Amino acid sequence: MAHILSADPQNSRGRFHEEFNEETKRTPFERDRDRIIHSSSFRKLKHKTQVFIESDSDYYRTRLTHSLEVAQITRSLCRAMKLNEDLGEVVSLAHDLGHPPFGHNGEKALNESMENFGGFKHNDQTLRVITHIERRHPNFNGLNLTWESLEGIAKHNGLIVNDVPYHTSNFNKIYNLHLNHSPHLESQIASISDDIAYNNHDVEDALRAGLISLDSLKEISYFDEIIRNINRLYKDIDESLTTYQLLRTSISKMVNDIILNSNKNIINNNIKDINDVFKSKTFLITMSEKMKKDCVLIKNFLYDNVYNHSKLKQKRNEVENIITKLFKYYLINFDKLPKDWSIQKKEESENRIVCDYISGMTDRYASKLYKSIYE
Repeated sequence: MAHILSADPQNSRGRFHEEFNEETKRTPFERDRDRIIHSSSFRKLKHKTQVFIESDSDYYRTRLTHSLEVAQITRSLCRAMKLNEDLGEVVSLAHDLGHPPFGHNGEKALNESMENFGGFKHNDQTLRVITHIERRHPNFNGLNLTWESLEGIAKHNGLIVNDVPYHTSNFNKIYNLHLNHSPHLESQIASISDDIAYNNHDVEDALRAGLISLDSLKEISYFDEIIRNINRLYKDIDESLTTYQLLRTSISKMVNDIILNSNKNIINNNIKDINDVFKSKTFLITMSEKMKKDCVLIKNFLYDNVYNHSKLKQKRNEVENIITKLFKYYLINFDKLPKDWSIQKKEESENRIVCDYISGMTDRYASKLYKSIYE
């Protein structure tokens, strides 16, 4: 039985563009999920960087595998809390669609290039992708997702009160997403599932890359305790199996902690219905204070030992240069853009069109294009 706080697809506020003869075998949220999965932007996540630049190895996570892992954790949490799994999955699968090539370094370079033209943020670009860039219907742009899915995707990282980004601001004027209200619990779950995924899976990728070791992880008391328990249970276990058991246990601990703490938040804040969720000034889906502290230590460890590792820095400088130079090239040679992009000049500024075009590239395409132009 669904929780009273679960998003109800039968009471959806509907879609911005009316669609005729819409089938009824799937709920609106199921159809939203399937539209995300069948979109070209979703497929391209296969060749977009998560942490390690795409060409490094076939074994590291990409934006696609990361999004699937976030969706799986979200589904587990939604099911345990009797919330709508389909809506949670929509937000999880869509949350990184706006990421440019080369991860956060590509984002940094595009944001600097767009400094005087509204900037660039991947969360904002995600909304732009699903409401404008994707084209699946003869009568309108975008995937035409339900209001609940759009709201959840736009606000999954929190209420947007100040500094509303470029596309979110424009879209909100024509379709009010109530940016200053908390989103559905399913969207809050997608957000925290993202944290769980990268706090654990980035550790696994870093171990595989040899940037950190299991011994160095013992500096973090949270991981040290889990490793000690694994070694007590399994004698002479090799490092790869220890790693698998470590991350499996860690994810379970975080998931269980969130369920317990979030249910306490709902009771303590006297949350009785969906409207109480919307009115809440803070997210109700949270970790306990102890788990939050442990996750801060994990994040700090990853920043110091992985994200800012000297082995990655040189490559990251190179990819920022690729994005910056591609941007400059297409601004000067706008007519070199594919025709379906250049004809948009009537509706958008050249800067924004170039930004959209580059942000949709995969790592490998951006690299090949750069070489064909400059080398």
